[in-house]
Amino acid sequence: MGDIVDASLFRAPLTFMGVEYGHDLAGRGAAILGIPYDAGTHPSRVGAREGPRAIREASRLIRRFRPPDADFDPVERLRLIDCGDVRLVPSLMEDAEDAIEKAVGLIAGTGAVPVTMGGDGSVTLAQLRALARLHPNLVVLHVDSHTDANAGQGRAASTGTTFTRAAGEGLVDVAASLHLGMRGTFRAAGTFDYARSLGYGLITYDDLRIRGVDDVTAEVKARLAGRPVYLCWDMDFFDPSCAPGVCAPIPGGPGAEEGLRLLRGFAGLRLVACDVNTVSPPHDVQGMTALLAAQVMHDCLVLICQGRG
Repeated sequence: MGDIVDASLFRAPLTFMGVEYGHDLAGRGAAILGIPYDAGTHPSRVGAREGPRAIREASRLIRRFRPPDADFDPVERLRLIDCGDVRLVPSLMEDAEDAIEKAVGLIAGTGAVPVTMGGDGSVTLAQLRALARLHPNLVVLHVDSHTDANAGQGRAASTGTTFTRAAGEGLVDVAASLHLGMRGTFRAAGTFDYARSLGYGLITYDDLRIRGVDDVTAEVKARLAGRPVYLCWDMDFFDPSCAPGVCAPIPGGPGAEEGLRLLRGFAGLRLVACDVNTVSPPHDVQGMTALLAAQVMHDCLVLICQGRG
């Protein structure tokens, strides 16, 4: 068969911001990866497995340049590529975790920064396992309304114990790692104390409101300067008024402006992975959470560039 002459008749696969799709990672600074997985552990709000497609769809509205502080093209600078989604079956939890770990490890092993979109919060542990092999002194910056560092709940897989297990497996330097933005109600007393007992630092949303974004980001950057940082951004950090389509919405959080200002304040950190999770399209309103997640991912690409100088 000969080549098709008029390629304009055919639409390329849906990718993040319309970037190239493929798996040739030579010379790439970053790669997009979808993780269409939810562990099914939430009693009523399952649907985050549909997050990657919704974020890709929404990303068509995101433009490359963000003046005045990021008036450059991070897609071009990073030679960004979209590797598609991890092939997995959400109900096969152990197999899914193995597939996620292998896929992220392959990307990170080439020197490209994996920028992933979940999926619920349980996608993080497998990614940490992959990154910890490459970065023995890995630290986590976890932005979320929950700690995800709870005591065991009687099952192996749980979005609420991700960072408990990460500490237990020795995947991260807990003494340097931070959880930021926690608020709302919890299943048990002592949730914050338990996370601190594991060694993690905590900055609650009340702390952020009282101290202000500039003061908090200055502390974060001083604490994590020069370290390989795994940025985990749970979309339920935002208030449900701007991010209703998440797995576990918590009222009383930051709006889009405050949340994005916090994220952009991390400029200069050395990000080795970015993990944006918990977008649940069945619970979204007109795609507003997916669009905000797409903006968060664009900002992560900018941060990767800024961290490289």
